[in-house]
Amino acid sequence: MATDQRNREADVPGRNAGGTPPPRTLAEALRARGDEGLAVLLRARPDLLSPVPTDLTQLATRAGTRASVVRALERLDRFALQTAEALAVAPDPAPYPVLLALLTGDDGDPAVEAALPRAVELLREQALLWGDDDRLRLVRTARELLTPSPQHPSPTGLGPSVAEATAGMSPGRVQEIIATAGLPATHDPVSAVALLTELFTDRARMGELLDSAPPDALAVLDRLVWGPPYGEVTADPPPPVRWLRDRGLLLPVSTRTVVLPREAALHLRGGRAHRAVEPVPPRVELLREYRPQVVDSAAAGQAYTALATVEELLREWNEGGPQVLRAGGLAVRDLKRTAAALDLTEPLAAFWLELCHGAGLLASDGEADERFAPTPAYDDWLDQPPAERWALLATAWLAATRTAGLVGGQDAKGRTLSALGPDLDRSPAPEVRRRVLTLQATLPPGAAASPDSVLARLRWERPLRGAAADRAAADRAGTDQAPADLRSRLALWTLNEAELLGLTGRGALSGPARALLNLPLAEAAPDAPPGAVGGNVEPSVAASRAATLLAPLLPEAVDHVLLQADLTAVAPGPLRRPLAETLAVLADVESKGGATVYRFTPASVRRALDAGRTASDLQEFLSAHSRTPVPQPLAYLIDDVARKHGHLRIGAASAYVRCDDDALLGEILADRRSASLRLRRLAPTVLAAQTDPASLLDGLRAMGYAPAAESAEGDVLITRADAVRTPPRSAPVPVPDGPPTPDGTLLGAAVRAIRAGDLASTAVRKERPDAPPRTPGELPRTSAAETLATVQAAAMTGSAVWIGYVNADGAASQRVIAPVRVEGGFVTGYDHTADEVRTFPLHRVTGVAELAEGEV
Repeated sequence: MATDQRNREADVPGRNAGGTPPPRTLAEALRARGDEGLAVLLRARPDLLSPVPTDLTQLATRAGTRASVVRALERLDRFALQTAEALAVAPDPAPYPVLLALLTGDDGDPAVEAALPRAVELLREQALLWGDDDRLRLVRTARELLTPSPQHPSPTGLGPSVAEATAGMSPGRVQEIIATAGLPATHDPVSAVALLTELFTDRARMGELLDSAPPDALAVLDRLVWGPPYGEVTADPPPPVRWLRDRGLLLPVSTRTVVLPREAALHLRGGRAHRAVEPVPPRVELLREYRPQVVDSAAAGQAYTALATVEELLREWNEGGPQVLRAGGLAVRDLKRTAAALDLTEPLAAFWLELCHGAGLLASDGEADERFAPTPAYDDWLDQPPAERWALLATAWLAATRTAGLVGGQDAKGRTLSALGPDLDRSPAPEVRRRVLTLQATLPPGAAASPDSVLARLRWERPLRGAAADRAAADRAGTDQAPADLRSRLALWTLNEAELLGLTGRGALSGPARALLNLPLAEAAPDAPPGAVGGNVEPSVAASRAATLLAPLLPEAVDHVLLQADLTAVAPGPLRRPLAETLAVLADVESKGGATVYRFTPASVRRALDAGRTASDLQEFLSAHSRTPVPQPLAYLIDDVARKHGHLRIGAASAYVRCDDDALLGEILADRRSASLRLRRLAPTVLAAQTDPASLLDGLRAMGYAPAAESAEGDVLITRADAVRTPPRSAPVPVPDGPPTPDGTLLGAAVRAIRAGDLASTAVRKERPDAPPRTPGELPRTSAAETLATVQAAAMTGSAVWIGYVNADGAASQRVIAPVRVEGGFVTGYDHTADEVRTFPLHRVTGVAELAEGEV
């Protein structure tokens, strides 16, 4: 088959096997590639696969569309982009030596000479460039995007060529210019422009012309030479400008604007298209260095703090969190309250909220009075070992496109972006996070990277991604002014958030983070478990390996506290979950650190009693979990609060207070603080209130009483901390940054389909002498009898035919088949287009034509 012949050709994109003519179009260049070359293109530009092109001509057309070319240019590194920019201002086609001269200038540059073949090959692989080295052609759309114009100045700072700048000039004016420049007169403007171009590209003659220029005229050229090349002039320009304009060194663009032609600018630049060429990426510089064990220990400490922060946050919202704004998200006042409760700044609180949301631990309940609350997945998460809980948080953060750093900023319409709200997705975020951490891994173990060098490297790798932003602000990372371009801001947020999560310790990448990123461990610990090393593994396996490495570094959970006489309890380490949950209800956290200090208060003890505990239960609990005896003040506190607890009963009438002690009710009525509750006595043991039970409870507790809520049946209502959960919720799906990269199976199938479709569309058919000329892509048209006779003859002789076929959905296609059986209104044969044996209804075949000899 012809496909097999193509696969036997040299698999070098853009180069032809010896003896074959050079390609005339991009489609022909793609046709000369082997299957691996096409797979490389489709892997680099996955948008070309949506949907799979029918043949190579359609693939080439799609590769030249504006949207696809823009996406491809955005993914080029700086030197590849500079190479494409140089080709955009070079002659079309451009020989390789001309391209090299534009990048190196007159002096040459060994680094550019060494890097240029790779850049050219990269552009070829991505179908942005085609042709042999003696005829390099940038695809037309890329040339249009990178070609200079007054509306879109070239990144090179070069203006239009002499031919382009003089296109609308009168022939008489052109003759005046060449005469003033000392050139002979011509009979037509085309040859006159050619003479002027030849003068500007002749180094010796151009040097003589500039030697005769006034110093002020050379100063004007110095201001324009590196761009922008356009300048404004008055109706009566000064003598230096007039001297340059008369000799064509400044050509008019409009009545008020002149431009320095490209050929003259290149001479003044010494032949270089760019002021500074960057053939190699900037190095990631070392900021400071620690022992790897110190880094891992610091990272493990941060990982433990991260787990504690997430638990504390969701415990705060265990009984139902704040309401969801009508537009979605969390109100500013609720974010401030959450930050105050966690003793964090508002940006840090927003980060932890978004992390919980991205990991599927926090969501809105979807009720009419919509509120945020933990999800059922939070309970499953709590049951996992600490290292696995950390791995889940870190994995969710790596893949999330929601960006907490944007909270508090404004969208395009000037609306404030709220935490947990819409419009926080930024699709480049996962790529930037992974790339920043991978760059840190290139340093020696325990070394922290300089943020400035990381940002410089990212800008070299994707220069166009931040092109619309203020580059001056993006040049410096350590100032008060944050970089304006998104990728730089994402990189800085990544460095901070990775430290908060424990992926880095003291700014250096930790061992568990290397495993999570599928990177080889630079220095495995001697006691590391077998297989606990990075590599090319599945994300779930990588997360498991990271958890295995982190587990020995986390502090062991303890099952006891130390009770003290000042109504405090000291936890000498992380507490086991049942103990931590009960103690969080019974006491308030006073301070955190290496040891957590809990304080017992009347309100905290009442909270435990409200949750259904009795005084004896609390005494037994403290005795069982304390390494010191229960202090007498704490025992008195518990008994005193328990003796008062539930003495008053509050239910719903609107609301009432019930108490067997009528003197106590009289005391409440006489208290001025109860005036806002609007109480009145209904019976010796009952007070009615014109407020709801919850407000009545809060009001009496604020007055120092310990009321208990009761049901309509008179039973005490017990409130539990884990009562509120959302319905099952899935974690937010990241917004992809363009089509996903296809896997090997999809690439192989796509290449086969494109090859087969190209075979069907390019196969040479036998045409009758009297047949009208057929337009490209037109389906064959024959009568039913002629179609039947032709396929029967092909089945008898074992030859292939070309058919037009319309499927059940009405989609028309061209196919090359080798019929083997024709019966019952169907033809069965080998379909070269689909590479399989298929059966076609004859009534859906629009026509048939024989193929020329040797086609299949």
